[in-house]
Amino acid sequence: MTSETAVATSRSAAGPHDDVARSDETRGDATTPGASDRGLGRTARVRARWRAGREKLDGHPRLRVAYKVGVALAGVVVIAVGLVLVPLPGPGWLIVFVGVAVLGTEFPAAHRVTQAVRRLAHRLRLRWRAWRVSRAAARA
Repeated sequence: MTSETAVATSRSAAGPHDDVARSDETRGDATTPGASDRGLGRTARVRARWRAGREKLDGHPRLRVAYKVGVALAGVVVIAVGLVLVPLPGPGWLIVFVGVAVLGTEFPAAHRVTQAVRRLAHRLRLRWRAWRVSRAAARA
């Protein structure tokens, strides 16, 4: 029995005035078997499309290589622009890290760098918050 048949059977058994069955159908829960994309949230629909595109891409080795080359070029261009902007006022280093994150979508080494930078930023943010709390306590 397929999921569509199971859903059709459960709909016919539920009856036209069953509010519980109708609320599950209109809500489009991902846990409901055979739930359509129509009821999913925007983020879930985008992720589903992204996954489908990635599966299609993985099925074509030459297209996969071209995609990797494109991601590499885009990441290197963003990093180069960021490095040019580092001595200027503005978000130079932030743009460099965005470029590394772009590279990290396809290359494991760049992904590890991105994760290390994120951990460092998190620790710095926690340290800054603790400093602000201690400073506020010292004033009081």
